[in-house]
Amino acid sequence: MSMYKPLILATAVATLAACATVPQPLQGTFTQVNSVSAQQEGNGASGAQVRWGGQIIDTKPGPQETCFYVLQRPLDDQARPVAASSDSETQGRFVACRAGFYDPEVFTRGRDITVTGVIQGTTSEKIGEYNYAYPRVQANVVYLWPKRVAVNYYGPGYYDPFWGPYWGPGWGPWGGWGGWGGYGGYYGTRVIVRPPPPPHR
Repeated sequence: MSMYKPLILATAVATLAACATVPQPLQGTFTQVNSVSAQQEGNGASGAQVRWGGQIIDTKPGPQETCFYVLQRPLDDQARPVAASSDSETQGRFVACRAGFYDPEVFTRGRDITVTGVIQGTTSEKIGEYNYAYPRVQANVVYLWPKRVAVNYYGPGYYDPFWGPYWGPGWGPWGGWGGWGGYGGYYGTRVIVRPPPPPHR
């Protein structure tokens, strides 16, 4: 094994740590409350500035705004929702609405989304036969994260997994290209690197 490979891997980890910053549109000071506690407080949580995220359950465009129904998950150090898994934590559900049209074929079920905005009480909707009180966020930022990509790295060589595009359209006079509508550019993609399979004996 090359003596340089550990050094390369250590450099890659250090590069990832250096890049683990919150995107500028998601930065700010927010109330530390999740959707479960906001649901319990009802109107008492109204007016709180929050940064919430999770996986999209449904996207519903209306005449003036689009509402995103989200299964909330904790955010990592980039303000991205942690990956869904059989044992990952959820923090209830919420709905975030923002002016304009967001295409449900882009903002699809299961995609990672982070929003910032103000809690405006709750809105009751059916989940099956159950009336669920969704905490409602009037969003000023809607950030659609790139899909997580799994790659097989079997070496030799070096693959840089820490650079790639974000994307997600915010069509119309209120937005433009950018994961949150109105911003554009590049942001690091989260890549899952799988180790090589063990040799057969």
